[in-house]
Amino acid sequence: MTRRSGARRSDVRRIGIFGGTFDPVHIGHLRSALEVAEFMALDQLRLIPSARPPHREAPLVSAADRLAMVELAVADLPALCVDDRELRRDKPSYSIDTLESLRAELAADDQLFLLIGWDAFCGLPTWHRWEELLEHCHILVLQRPDADSDAPEVLRNLLAARSINDPLALEGPGGQISFIWQTPLAVSATQIRGLLASGQSARFLVPDAVLTYIHAHGLYRAAN
Repeated sequence: MTRRSGARRSDVRRIGIFGGTFDPVHIGHLRSALEVAEFMALDQLRLIPSARPPHREAPLVSAADRLAMVELAVADLPALCVDDRELRRDKPSYSIDTLESLRAELAADDQLFLLIGWDAFCGLPTWHRWEELLEHCHILVLQRPDADSDAPEVLRNLLAARSINDPLALEGPGGQISFIWQTPLAVSATQIRGLLASGQSARFLVPDAVLTYIHAHGLYRAAN
């Protein structure tokens, strides 16, 4: 992707957030985050590990281990950083709560971008207070060429009203939706956990530092 040059106010920060269980964090997560951070010229893209995801099964390893792995994964990537606020929250990891807390820390004009995959976007109507998300951020939908599901009707109506074709044309602190095409990487945390549980190598699917941590702490081994 080539970023088009354009004027932007130097005092307006552009912050991206990308949540997930990261159980474990892998190259698919990291490549998506890095592509968006560079394409959108973000000042910062925060990876936010979730503690108790409402729409998914509980993570297999502890919050402390997942946080440590994400920190290792982004240690040499200046564009990316880790935000542990959901792990410090004693309740389910609702995105609306995270957005509200982040927005309270930013200037009114700062732009906040919520990154979600196409499948997650299609499930948006099941999210807690989902209609309020755009009051706090723009939504960037990470879409791969192999995405083949259709959005439900309520989201088609939302897209008709709020979508912008060019993600670089998103203006203001929030309120709009755009799509960013991603490099298709057929890798998943489920696949990686399966390899590790069966004693196979997961090298090159996760950063070496993360793999070293996994082996050092005996994570994702099959139960005896």
